[in-house]
Amino acid sequence: MTAYPHMLAPLDLGFTTLKNRVLMGSMHTGLEETGDWNRVAEFYAARARGGVALMVTGGIGPNLEGSVLPGAAMMTNERDVANHAVVTQRVHEAGGKIAMQILHAGRYAYGPKCVAPSPVKSPISPFPPTELDEDGIEKQISDIVRAAVLAQEAGYDGVEIMGSEGYFLNQFLVTHTNKRTDRWGGSYENRMRLPIEVVRRTREAVGREFIIIYRLSMIDLVPNGSTHDEVVQLAREIEKAGATILNTGIGWHEARIPTIATSVPRAAFAWVTKKLMGKVGIPVITSNRINTPEVAEQVLAEGCADMVSLARPMLADADFVAKAIAGKAAQIAPCIACNQACLDHTFGGKLTSCLVNPRACHETELVIERTEAPKTVAVVGAGPAGLATAMTAAQRGHSVTLFDKADEIGGQLNMAKQIPGKEEFWGLVDWYRAMIADLGVKVELGREVGAGDLSGFDEVVIATGVSARDPGIPGQQRGNVLNYIDVLRGKAPVGKSVAVVGAGGIGFDVSEYLLHAGESPTEDLPLWMKEWGVADPAEHRSGLAPEGPQPEAPAREVTLLQRKKQAHGKGLGKTTGWIHRATLKMKGVNFVGGVNYERIDDEGLHISYGDERANPGVIAAETIVLCAGQEPERSLADALIEMGRAPHVIGGADVAAELDAKRAINQGTRLAAAL
Repeated sequence: MTAYPHMLAPLDLGFTTLKNRVLMGSMHTGLEETGDWNRVAEFYAARARGGVALMVTGGIGPNLEGSVLPGAAMMTNERDVANHAVVTQRVHEAGGKIAMQILHAGRYAYGPKCVAPSPVKSPISPFPPTELDEDGIEKQISDIVRAAVLAQEAGYDGVEIMGSEGYFLNQFLVTHTNKRTDRWGGSYENRMRLPIEVVRRTREAVGREFIIIYRLSMIDLVPNGSTHDEVVQLAREIEKAGATILNTGIGWHEARIPTIATSVPRAAFAWVTKKLMGKVGIPVITSNRINTPEVAEQVLAEGCADMVSLARPMLADADFVAKAIAGKAAQIAPCIACNQACLDHTFGGKLTSCLVNPRACHETELVIERTEAPKTVAVVGAGPAGLATAMTAAQRGHSVTLFDKADEIGGQLNMAKQIPGKEEFWGLVDWYRAMIADLGVKVELGREVGAGDLSGFDEVVIATGVSARDPGIPGQQRGNVLNYIDVLRGKAPVGKSVAVVGAGGIGFDVSEYLLHAGESPTEDLPLWMKEWGVADPAEHRSGLAPEGPQPEAPAREVTLLQRKKQAHGKGLGKTTGWIHRATLKMKGVNFVGGVNYERIDDEGLHISYGDERANPGVIAAETIVLCAGQEPERSLADALIEMGRAPHVIGGADVAAELDAKRAINQGTRLAAAL
């Protein structure tokens, strides 16, 4: 008997059977662009060994004009076929199935040759698209069909045709981007002609026994997007044209509503997919923020879909399904939806990985193997760097003791999990707790060790983290002046008006923490939908509430200050920074930049501007919170060095750059892999 009967049930597609209901959704990893096809193959083979029923590759361009950016992977010739055959063979040897996503970016293509139904420039690209004529449209159809045929030749079990997220086929569907008056525009029957034709001709070309997934935009979240009735109409026509499965796409990339970030409730859009259930005769997949077997099982049990798509969770743990089957769900590394090492890397031109699992996309280079020379290892500090080191070292067979002066593991993760919208960090700490217990790591909490306590260990790792930087503001010793650590740990009362000193990631987090009272919107889907203006697409076109976002009233009046003259939040994540900025703006935060902090007295925080210390003023706040950065806490490391030891110093103790869990976990994992 399994705890996940719906998730682990097979799915009969007629000509083939999927062994469970878990799809690994498509992700742009950058692996295909490395040209190292052995590395690509191992990434997918690891997930096949981990038990996922069917995988979808990152988007592969059908031609140059449709590629997401210059140099992106394409499927256009026999050389491409040979390269991809390395991947499919390895996946099949591992017992898996894999489909290639055909992605035509349309006006989202980051290059001057981009094409679209109409010359409407995307707000997320500097390149205006060329409007296609009849011959141009025919070329795009033919190239997509040819890519599918070549994928079949390369050994893929199917293809996914990308028709959502605002890409090429999606652009033809809505008047937001399709201004045509010929047979490819105007009425909805004309606007949906292209995706139907693509699927019909693809099915004719590949035969009946080949999976065709169509990625359908269920809710556009942009002005003048599709209605629910139009989505259903298209879904039925796509089924008639020969699709095997319908996959759910949520929101266009230019939508100003978050859809996959950590602040989005789990399974936040499963209800949208459920609206299609029973209206088509082929299986339907739901997606977005499904990151545990429990959530997947609930979604399927409630009839929201026939199958679930998990993308980033498969970066976090390649063995997600296998661990669920084995009854070891507590050991599944959780996707916390932070985007820091996946989407932020992708949009920054870097290879994708995972904050929680640095081995993701580095499987052939970062190898965790049992050691032939076990050592005794002391790890001081049970924050993300120390936890990653202790866990990985124990996996390799070292005898590990983990020390921390606090009474619980997690370090600064325990502060992050207090922020509304970052509840996933609770699960991350729980996972580390489960893993170090399973691996037999000896844990000594509530103990502050000195250099002399570590003499009996072969290796000493210092992961003691950071301490808050002293900004040196005259008057900061006053009782109404708090540091962010005391605030997030709930150790001090905070007034109704607050000045937050420092607008880095911590300043933003503290501001969000102070603005909320009661239930976090991330834990309350109707509240979250109201806050961001998400509506039922059956009632309001595109799923946009006509009244727009309606956030709850802020719990406090917050002023967020920084010394820099640049825009607040400039250093935040590429794909999540806009969400944090929008959240604070919706809550009425006053952003003040380019300031000098003069003094704090009974009136409040006195400031001035620029080198001239011009325009002096005062922020009359009841409470002032200091978020002025951090400094490495390395006193223990220095003491060991003085004794002639050579400790390994990692994480914040090494470099105190914000609260960088991504760097800390990566550093700890790589150190332990080399011990």
